[in-house]
Amino acid sequence: MDRPYSCDVCHETFRDTGSLKVHQCVHTVERPYRCDVCNKTFGDKSSRKVHQRVHTGERPYSCDVCNKTFSHKKSLGVHQRVHNDERPCSCDVCNKTYRDLSNLKRHQRVHTGDRPYTCDVCNKTFRDLSNLKRHQHIHTGECPYGCGVCNKIFSKKKSLMVHQRVHTGEHSYSCDECNKTFRGLRYLNEHQRVHTGERPYSCAVCNKTFRNLSNRKEHQRVHTGEHPYSCDVCNKTFSNKSDLKGHLRVHSGEHPYSCGVCKKTFRNLSNLKVHQRVHSGEHPYSCGVCNKTFSQIGNLKKHQRLHAVYNNV
Repeated sequence: MDRPYSCDVCHETFRDTGSLKVHQCVHTVERPYRCDVCNKTFGDKSSRKVHQRVHTGERPYSCDVCNKTFSHKKSLGVHQRVHNDERPCSCDVCNKTYRDLSNLKRHQRVHTGDRPYTCDVCNKTFRDLSNLKRHQHIHTGECPYGCGVCNKIFSKKKSLMVHQRVHTGEHSYSCDECNKTFRGLRYLNEHQRVHTGERPYSCAVCNKTFRNLSNRKEHQRVHTGEHPYSCDVCNKTFSNKSDLKGHLRVHSGEHPYSCGVCKKTFRNLSNLKVHQRVHSGEHPYSCGVCNKTFSQIGNLKKHQRLHAVYNNV
């Protein structure tokens, strides 16, 4: 589409002089139109009108396919591409396509390394404004999104949406290798590394690699000695939350994991898995000296000490 009018500051192009003049207010900082509710200012009257719908809740544009409504026409146009699968904006580096120009610009920062948004507390930089805003909740402690079922609160709306699937049982994301389903895309991406063997997170101390960032963080506490999780009954501390949960069952007497063969119950899943080898006969741990096999790694380590003792005699 022909865009013959160019901004002499940033060289962005426009179809008509009116759009160019509105854009130039970005550079001149001339914003003569003020919202009478929140005092936010705008370079043109139409932008103020669209903004005021934030306060009125007006959403006059409706999708004729799914009836979703929007506060301005441009958002409706972008949304309709979901239904017709139109992705007209293409990255000239990797050819990845997007439904709208703003998402393309955000993506292009992956290639340019541009991180124009900076946190004024810790100076951490971000590729887009929404990530900066979410990050700032770390400093403010703000968790504005609350679950209506269990009252758990979250700093990110997306985290709340993923959490709510715990209550609904919804698993929208499916692995195309094994058909296992997941509540969120992040969990699916982490799981797929089981199949690909990818371990992109590396410990800077011992170079051990991990499939996800949280496992690396837990591992690093081996080196730092950090035990941030504390039992409120006996004050015993733990390096990760799951170990604390398992420990709390010592006090509660809870044994939620049951063997399907003999019905014996266990406090944690790992103990159940070790026990099940009694029935399956599985011995996954092998001695590198004599090839004797064991059902538990602890028994293998005890056995290996025998070789060490005999070698020293």
